[in-house]
Amino acid sequence: MTKEMTTGKPWKLIFFFSIPLLIGNVFQQLYSMVDTIIVGRFVSTQALAAVGSTGAISFLVLGFAMGITGGFSIVVAQKFGAGDTEGVRSSIGMAIWLSLLTTVILTVVAGFTARPLLMLMNTPEDIFDEAFLYIMIIYIGMGASVFYNLIASIVRALGDSRTPLYFLLFSSALNIVLDLVLIINFRMGVAGAGIATVFSQLLAAILCTVYSVKRYEILRLKRRHMRWNRNLCSAELKVGLPMACQFSITAVGVMVLQGALNVFGSSVIAAYTAASKVEMLVTQPFQALGVTMATYCGQNIGAGKWSRVRRGMKACSLMCMVTVVAAMLINIFGGRWCTALFMTDPSNEILTYAQTYLNIIAAFYPVLGLLYVYRNGLQGMGDALFPMLGGLGELLARLAVATILPAFMGFLGICAASPVAWCAATAVLLGRYFTWARRWPKTD
Repeated sequence: MTKEMTTGKPWKLIFFFSIPLLIGNVFQQLYSMVDTIIVGRFVSTQALAAVGSTGAISFLVLGFAMGITGGFSIVVAQKFGAGDTEGVRSSIGMAIWLSLLTTVILTVVAGFTARPLLMLMNTPEDIFDEAFLYIMIIYIGMGASVFYNLIASIVRALGDSRTPLYFLLFSSALNIVLDLVLIINFRMGVAGAGIATVFSQLLAAILCTVYSVKRYEILRLKRRHMRWNRNLCSAELKVGLPMACQFSITAVGVMVLQGALNVFGSSVIAAYTAASKVEMLVTQPFQALGVTMATYCGQNIGAGKWSRVRRGMKACSLMCMVTVVAAMLINIFGGRWCTALFMTDPSNEILTYAQTYLNIIAAFYPVLGLLYVYRNGLQGMGDALFPMLGGLGELLARLAVATILPAFMGFLGICAASPVAWCAATAVLLGRYFTWARRWPKTD
């Protein structure tokens, strides 16, 4: 019942694998938007800004966890593509040990650095306490996020993108229900939003694991598969750590941007938070195609089918450009309306700030789409170094723009930071891919 992506038409495999991912991602963003709407409408605009101001430091830590578990699954995909059943099981066992270790380290480090980082980012006093409370709840429940991302990544590595979708839908629906109960009925504010997120993700991870193990015999590990294996440990960390660092490097850039944004006050933060939710929703097709390419490239590299990788990357890039056009139209013509959903009575100033941001980034969506495709594709091929270097280029570009331009251009300088960063990262990735691809065999 697993899906091998080493045979068949590449475009068809990529398209149908990405559909469940897209549905899941869109639904996840929709529930995230509902979560934000509930906070903004039933608590306060300050509470909305508080939750939004933690996005950067949350992504710094949770992005690291997501990246490292995704890296572990790349090894699983390569073993699966090579037909190495024992290798798949042993690599899963090693991934479990490494994920447990990652959870402990990240939870401790994140807990001690949360307050200093919020202060470093110039978090306004009127939202500081709520922001700190929310992020600490997320950090304490970090194990739930690592657990879910690990099992979802492993199942996708086996070619199944539907099972993670089912449990993501369950988690999303449960999160919304818990938000309504804890925030509206029990008046728990941002704490309720944090608890709802952690609990729903933990339950989804448990149920997904039980279901997947029953469904797939290859996931039924024995004691020998849980032994510490130095070679597998090295292989998984070789891919996982650069992927994790790439996520965190991106997060540092977002933190710098958030710090520059916080100077403008809670109204601008609320506008940027709401506009970012719209951006995250419309760019989900890019992310779904990117995750698909990680699995596709991983399996085909494991099978030694380089020409299929080349054809798949080309097909995926073309599909991505179609979704780019749709995303641009939504930003430009529906951005103001979508942003207004997040607040009870948004001022014209807030809506104008939000629409300005959405208009500027829409012009650079073609670059962002290619960034997702080539970054994930290279990671699936086992090259985690250049995606990390691309992330470093992204950080430096975002740092330069966010530090210099707002002093001269105000909010427009903030809006320019991400597009410039996307261009810097994509240039590195495209250069690496096409230079490397010239040396590949023309036929398998």
